[in-house]
Amino acid sequence: MRYEGTNLSLSLKRQDMKTKKNKSSVLPHSNFVRGRFKEDISEITAGFTASLDIDKRLVDFDIDGSIAHIHALKKAAIVGEEEGKDIEKALLRIKIEIKNGKLELNKKYEDIHMNVEKRLTELVPESGAKLHTGRSRNDQVSVDFRLYVKSEIRNIAGVLIDLRTELVKIAGHNIKTIIPGYTHFQHAQPVSLAHHILAYYEMFLRDFKRLMNTYKNTDVMTLGSGALAGVDFDIDRRLEADMLGFGSISRNSMDGVSDRDFALEFNFTLAMIALHLSRFCEELIIWNSFEFGFIKLKDEFTTGSSIMPQKKNPDVLELIRGKTGGVISNLLSLFIMMKSLPLTYNRDMQEDKKPVIESSDTVYNSLLIFKEIIKTLKFNKENMRAGLKDDSIYATDIATYLVKKGIPFRKSHEIAGKIVSYAENTGKMLSAMSLEEYKKITGVIAGDIFNIFNPETSVNSKKTTGGTAFKEIKRVLKEYEEEIENDKISLQALR
Repeated sequence: MRYEGTNLSLSLKRQDMKTKKNKSSVLPHSNFVRGRFKEDISEITAGFTASLDIDKRLVDFDIDGSIAHIHALKKAAIVGEEEGKDIEKALLRIKIEIKNGKLELNKKYEDIHMNVEKRLTELVPESGAKLHTGRSRNDQVSVDFRLYVKSEIRNIAGVLIDLRTELVKIAGHNIKTIIPGYTHFQHAQPVSLAHHILAYYEMFLRDFKRLMNTYKNTDVMTLGSGALAGVDFDIDRRLEADMLGFGSISRNSMDGVSDRDFALEFNFTLAMIALHLSRFCEELIIWNSFEFGFIKLKDEFTTGSSIMPQKKNPDVLELIRGKTGGVISNLLSLFIMMKSLPLTYNRDMQEDKKPVIESSDTVYNSLLIFKEIIKTLKFNKENMRAGLKDDSIYATDIATYLVKKGIPFRKSHEIAGKIVSYAENTGKMLSAMSLEEYKKITGVIAGDIFNIFNPETSVNSKKTTGGTAFKEIKRVLKEYEEEIENDKISLQALR
């Protein structure tokens, strides 16, 4: 059964009743496209097809694209030098008017592109009407969207570098802080806290690389593709690309106006960043619990309870975790939108910007506040150390000890299991068992068995490249520091 009480249903009913009561509740087609039509569109159609609420975020990029196009039109002798100057001056004025809220945008003109052009023809009627020569809204929207995505990538990549920098700082101060490592959320082996933190550094590094790759695929200038077939005028696309900071020019006009791979790639990367943030938040939420008590969050990132005075809830971390679902959903909506569209442009693609803009805002803001949480995080090292009291966490070290005594690993694993079982049945810690008890299980064990019940010994024995040994962590931290500096240079080089 369809629920008739939704806001959308009520809104459509009201619009329908209004239309029936008032035959004049129609809006004229935009002056730019009305020549083909004999009848005006209804108010409800205008409201349904408008995208102004979303694409108004593209206004600066739209005006920049128009200014570049004017220069190409001047070079092609389609627009005179003085006309071009007048149009550019008017466009810059419109940018300021919109920024200052002095220009009221109207949904009657569907989108930001038509609103800008309408205002332009008010300021410079004759010359302004020439602006759209040699372009379509299809390639105009495409280039605006690409400029927006490039800008967002630069912003998000910058915050990712800042976050990675903070993680390296935290790791550098906590190399010798040892915590229980987990698999299946069960005690596994001791690890350095730095090693644990740097696992997330690796995730965010991959995210940074994905962003940079997405930037390259987005950095393609599609203006000049026209509606789908190219344009009839001698437009210097290289000039436009250089003015707009694009590294390359699209080679196929049909692909140019219909390609949204860059938006999908961007949203996929945003979803991965959100996923990694969510995993990190989950661990911090657990670590912040009374049962763990590994960390303390700063008050400004927590909230209280409406009924329980003692509560200090990690709401910000929970919200970052919760917002991840929306980011993933936005990625899916883009895939679903594009999955069955034939070449070239289809109106479905008007819906491409909302999921990208929403996800970009969410991820950027999540990164900003998460970075601040990380910077102010306090570690309770005593509680972390206490988590190692159950010395069954050294069971793998016992198996390794036996291997070094010449016993094959599978047999060593079996013997270590018997030792752990014996300790559990007798209610003893592994380190509290006597040498005689060990020898009853296997005669190869000697007094040096007790040396392994030490977290530093256990951690430093994992000395392979990428392991948790202190020396290895110090080595890789130097790599990370150099890596961050190189990434800063790469980011600054983006146009």
